[in-house]
Amino acid sequence: MIIIAVLAALAAGACFAVGGVLQQREASTRPADEALSPRLLADLARRPTWLAGIGATAGSFGFKAVALAFGPLTVVQPLIASELVFAIPVSVRRHGFRLHLREWGGIAAVTAGLTLGIVAAAPQEGNPLPSLVRWGEALGLLAVLTAGALLAARRVRGAARASLYALAAVATLAAQSSLLAATVALFKEGILTALSTWQPYAMGVVSFIALTLVQSAYQAGPLAASMPVMDAANPIVGIAIGLALFDERVDLSGWHLPGAIIGVALLVIGVILLDTSPLVQRVQRIEDAEQRQANKGVS
Repeated sequence: MIIIAVLAALAAGACFAVGGVLQQREASTRPADEALSPRLLADLARRPTWLAGIGATAGSFGFKAVALAFGPLTVVQPLIASELVFAIPVSVRRHGFRLHLREWGGIAAVTAGLTLGIVAAAPQEGNPLPSLVRWGEALGLLAVLTAGALLAARRVRGAARASLYALAAVATLAAQSSLLAATVALFKEGILTALSTWQPYAMGVVSFIALTLVQSAYQAGPLAASMPVMDAANPIVGIAIGLALFDERVDLSGWHLPGAIIGVALLVIGVILLDTSPLVQRVQRIEDAEQRQANKGVS
């Protein structure tokens, strides 16, 4: 049944990519003082394009739930990084450009890295319902990562701030995914069982925080500044949570360890190739100019 988890996770990545492009297009037009504010979401909620992006993100959430019902977090969360494979082409094409050899090479490296890393690691399911103490430790560490990124973001502006907001979003999205995995497991035991536990309600709170942080990342800078950070950090944080919180296991014997290392290296190389691509940076400059013009119009 792992194939269902893989296909659903890839569909979730595609939906998240489309949603990210649409949301960033609208969020980037909002003034800087709306960052991390509920007013940002209230203003964006009046925009049909942003709502369409939210619809795509909701589809991503649904596909992720299906994926977690059939596979471990250590498989599902890294595959969400496939959104980069979809987001970069969509963003580039939106501005009337075409991908070159460097961009296709980066996309191929990300795809090959994800495939090799997951096949080599051969993740196995653990316990999706750990003790409250372990939940506290995991969620506490993610909260510290979120707070640290937000504090650092206060000292910078532009693309750097967008990247740090994205890092904070990654931490909350990892918490959301872990709570979603637990919620899916609880619903397998019965609706009343699930509704009588704290995980579904905590997931709702964390999801709202994650939504605010993601929109703030999109508002603070171009997609090229936030999406690569999410895609590079998401697999690492997701795998760490799966191993530490849910006791999921990976195979590190024989060829599996070097295979997994090569897979991770390919993923990082692909992200760097895309993030530093002159074409992507050109799109970033165009989006920066669009954002400055839109902010003048808002002010």
